[in-house]
Amino acid sequence: MGKQFEKKGFRKKEFNKFKPRFEKRDRETFDKYIHKEIKSLEICEINHDLINTEVAISGLVNKISQTGGPTMFSVSDGTGTLALKGFAGMGVRSYPEINEGDTIKARVVVSEFANELEGEIKTIVKLSLLEHEEYLHKILSMEKKRAEVLQIPFLVKSDVLTKLQSTFIKAATEIRLAIIQNRPIIVRHHNDTDGYCAGYALEKAILPLIEKEHGSEKAGWEFFLRSPCAAPFYEIDDSIRDTAISLRNAAKFSNKMPLVIITDNGSTPEDLFGILHGNVHGMEFVVIDHHYFEQDVISEQVLTHINPFLVGEDGTKFSAGMLCAEFARFINDKVEGLEPIPALAGFADRVDINNPEIMEEYLKLAKKQGYSKELLADISCVIDFVSAKIRFLEGREYIGVIFGEPRNKQKALVDLMAPYIRRLEEKGLAIARTNANIEKIGKTSLQVLNIEGTFPGFGFYPKPGKVIGLIHDDLQKDGKNNENLVTVGLMSTAMTFRATDEANFSVHELINYVNKKSPDSFVEGGGHKNAGSITFIPNKKDEIFKLLKKFIEERQ
Repeated sequence: MGKQFEKKGFRKKEFNKFKPRFEKRDRETFDKYIHKEIKSLEICEINHDLINTEVAISGLVNKISQTGGPTMFSVSDGTGTLALKGFAGMGVRSYPEINEGDTIKARVVVSEFANELEGEIKTIVKLSLLEHEEYLHKILSMEKKRAEVLQIPFLVKSDVLTKLQSTFIKAATEIRLAIIQNRPIIVRHHNDTDGYCAGYALEKAILPLIEKEHGSEKAGWEFFLRSPCAAPFYEIDDSIRDTAISLRNAAKFSNKMPLVIITDNGSTPEDLFGILHGNVHGMEFVVIDHHYFEQDVISEQVLTHINPFLVGEDGTKFSAGMLCAEFARFINDKVEGLEPIPALAGFADRVDINNPEIMEEYLKLAKKQGYSKELLADISCVIDFVSAKIRFLEGREYIGVIFGEPRNKQKALVDLMAPYIRRLEEKGLAIARTNANIEKIGKTSLQVLNIEGTFPGFGFYPKPGKVIGLIHDDLQKDGKNNENLVTVGLMSTAMTFRATDEANFSVHELINYVNKKSPDSFVEGGGHKNAGSITFIPNKKDEIFKLLKKFIEERQ
């Protein structure tokens, strides 16, 4: 009798489970019970009210994980994702005929484990080839429909944002689709206040969508990573780390290769090699940046490239944190708590110099949430200090506290750390004042500070870029008519710059100039017109410095 039921797709052990209950009943009664109507549901309809209820679902098997007990099948149907649990013995692979990429129909009993919904498999079968192709088409159509972005008003009115709106929508659609398709997302951002603001705004928008898609807060740890970049571009080191981790997760956990979002970096030729390297391994990229580039070599290699310079606007008028705070609302129109971020990012990146009207509008939004300009400055100094200490670590919970989750801890942390950091900055500025040299080159004052000969080594705060910014600003405040000023921090293999508009300086033109005059110095770098850095080989330091002075002289 058991073999007869096996022909109908039921295993012998399942028959034996029911046999005592039905041994006095006839075959017709047993068949009627086994083939009773089960309600078919979409995964999005499954909730805690259905626990212990048997339902029928269909879906695409995205991932199979073998635990020490059951086999877990991650199944999505275009409306959501549900883990199905099959048990054939401790650590034994259940339903070996089911593989990743198959489409299935299953009868499951809704259950809960560790506060997460799952389905205990009663029966599961693969769809036929024709059904499989039709179902995949159906799922893709549903996923694209769900990924569509609502057009919402910006936080402030700006021609720059209006011009970028179509690319915002395109990029947000790609990100939403990646979430729906259970694709991991990596956010890479520059290691400064603006970069952290950009990365955190994206995190605030993306994490809730991932958790909702999987019905699990833990999914945010498996499918999302935010990581700072020490260099002012997505260097090959970053790309190799991201690729190595992703390939390991693909091999060990059957994860897909990720979508990488690069922000406050990504637009320059220096970013290209890391992006191409990731493409080789199946990673895809979205770039949200505001830095200048002479030639766009990035757009053809990424899904979407957002940068004010691409729409004929000046990237110094909108920082990456400002752009991402606006962009995050396209990804998730229900995201909250973004209002202080544009002002925090913009003031940290000196956008108020080039776009004071917009900064005033963003400051009004921040003030409504209880953030004064002074408080934003204190938060910025804490971010800058912490970023120097945690370096490549994500620090998700710690960074969340700095950004006000919760507000009482943010206040306590900023009240504690900001005075301490300000004292370190004052000390660094005092040291810099004593050791900086100033010389006149035509009408331009060149302020020079030997970083490595003045400050202790690794771990000292303020960082070189920070201390050059401090001494550059300080000299303009002394009333000695230093509006025409270039400040340079010298290191053995690098220089970092700050300049006023009156100096007619340009980091990008300096790089071109030096590479023409001294091609064997192998100068690279980037940043904004008046703020950036370059690197070179060690034995060319003196030659590069002489060329710097000649460059300034020729631009009088």
